Amino acid sequence: MANKLKFFISLSVMLTILSGCMYPNEQKAENQIPYEDQLNTVQSAVNRYQEATGGLLPIKTRDMETDQFIKYPIEFSKIVPAYTEKIPSNAFENGGIYQYVLMDVEENPTVKLVDLRTAEKIRELNIRKGVNGFAPISDVIVDNVYKLNYEMMGYKKEQTVPSPYSNVELPLVITGDGTIYVDYSIELNRILTEDKPNVKTGEDIRYLLTEKYPVVPAYSLPYTVNEKNEPIFLTEKK
Repeated sequence: MANKLKFFISLSVMLTILSGCMYPNEQKAENQIPYEDQLNTVQSAVNRYQEATGGLLPIKTRDMETDQFIKYPIEFSKIVPAYTEKIPSNAFENGGIYQYVLMDVEENPTVKLVDLRTAEKIRELNIRKGVNGFAPISDVIVDNVYKLNYEMMGYKKEQTVPSPYSNVELPLVITGDGTIYVDYSIELNRILTEDKPNVKTGEDIRYLLTEKYPVVPAYSLPYTVNEKNEPIFLTEKK
């Protein structure tokens, strides 16, 4: 009886260890959810840091031409542990899938998240590009925005990224200069259809996502609406 008990205890320990190996930090559920309390904690820390430093923000330095949604990543070493006890479990620095960033740094510095699964997929696709830095295209969507030819890149099916806003998969597109972007049209169309916001043709409507959700539409092209109030690429803005 004692031998059997030892066997089951050993088996249980082994399964626990194996489970830990099969599910690295970035795959754990608690590291994939944009918890509101974690956002609020970091926001409070940022606010107190700004007050204590006479208006400075705890951010890393990025080139001014960097995408607005990833331009101001939070430097946790500036606020941990002085202004908050620890780095959030869902932050990249702690094994999570999110990069904590600041938006509206001039008027109202607001803590937001970047889903790094998007960056990882784009990095993977960039590796599959040709030696000239360009990827094969299969179709033209609008002027200077194209669909990728995944078969010629060695894939068996179209590549997508999980939406940070719902359970859908989002496609990717490429521009004439070889830059790959996520297409958020599905999510923008859902907001336009369900919420019916008052938007104007010619304005960048990505703010609809940043105002409604904690995750920003990083690695995206600008969008506006057509006469049918449908999302379209605002290709004249870079």
